[in-house]
Parts: sequence; structure tokens; C-alpha cells
Amino acid sequence: MSRKGISGVRPTRIELLKLKKQELIAEKGHDLLQEKLDAMLIEYTKFVDSCREQRKELDAVMTDAAMTMKTAAAILGSNRIEEIALSSSGMGDVSMGTRVIMGVRVPEIGVPAEPGFHRGYSYLGTTSKLDEAGVLFGKAAAAALKLAELEGTVGRLALEIQTTRRRVNALEHILLPRIRETRRYIEMRLEEREREDLFRRKRTKQVI
Repeated sequence: MSRKGISGVRPTRIELLKLKKQELIAEKGHDLLQEKLDAMLIEYTKFVDSCREQRKELDAVMTDAAMTMKTAAAILGSNRIEEIALSSSGMGDVSMGTRVIMGVRVPEIGVPAEPGFHRGYSYLGTTSKLDEAGVLFGKAAAAALKLAELEGTVGRLALEIQTTRRRVNALEHILLPRIRETRRYIEMRLEEREREDLFRRKRTKQVI
């Protein structure tokens, strides 16, 4: 038998039937995995595009927030800004979980409904630029959390795509060729036996 075939398989009709069944199952498995791979690649491309757009949005919001905060600092002074920052209570709790996309578990981050720094300071002695900066930094934090969720999703999908592609390649280039080579070998041996049996029967008739 060729080295590409499966070793240790006896050239019998029972083994041939088993191989045909294995070949059919392997072909169906290959087709299903290929469909899954194609669908995941489409989803992966969508999430990569979303990730790129989200990164642009985050950069834009961060730029606006930094410029606005710089203006507020110019009006109030850096020391006053630090005092006000210490009196703020943050943006609230962020929930972490997972969801399933194409059979892949990916991260899900729950952003607060109204992200922003909860004011713990008086409106007296401050400026509207500071309030505006707080809102913008809240939006930046929400955008950063969304970007983290998208990047985590892209990473998980990429790993699953690699795994699925390896399985597809293993079926297409290793298992199925070995099964087919072994099937052809058994079919050839069985045909040879049939020809030998037919020749012996003819010879027997001639002798009789």
C-alpha cells in the first residue's frame, strides 16, 4: 500500500464499506467546518471594521476631552483641577460578562447608561469647560470600554478561525486523501481477486 494510505487495513469488503462510511462522514464534516469558517471570516471582518471605527471615535473624543480640560485648567489652575478631580466619584460600576457569536464565547462589557464623572463639587468657583470636559472624558471611557470589548471579540474569533482552519486542512489534505488512497487500494485488490477467481473458474471448466 502507498505510504499515503492507512496502514494495517485488511483488503476486505467489510473494511471497504467502513472506509466508504468514514469518507462520507469526513466529507460532511469538512463541508460543515468550511461553512463555519466562511461565516466566521465574514463576522471577523465586520468586527475588525467596527474595531477600526471605534478606535477612531475614541481618538477623536480623547482629543476633544484633552483640549477642553486644558482650557479648564487654564481658567482654574492645575491645583484646583486636582482638588475637583479628587472630589469626583468616578463613572460607576462596569459589568463584565460573555456572549456567544458563531459558537465562540466572547467578552461583553456593560457600559453605564450615562457614563461620566459624578460631580462631587460645587458649581461655584468652577467653569462650564470643566463640566464639558467631564462629559467628554465619560464618553471617552465608554468608547474605550467598547473598544476593549471589540478587540477581545476579534481576538477570540481569530483564535477560533485558526483552529477551524487547521481542522479543515487536516481533513482536506491528510485524512480524506489517506481514506481515499486506502479505499482505492482495497478496491484494486478486490478486483484482482475477482479476476483471479474468474480465471481459476475458467481453467477449472476447461480441465473438466
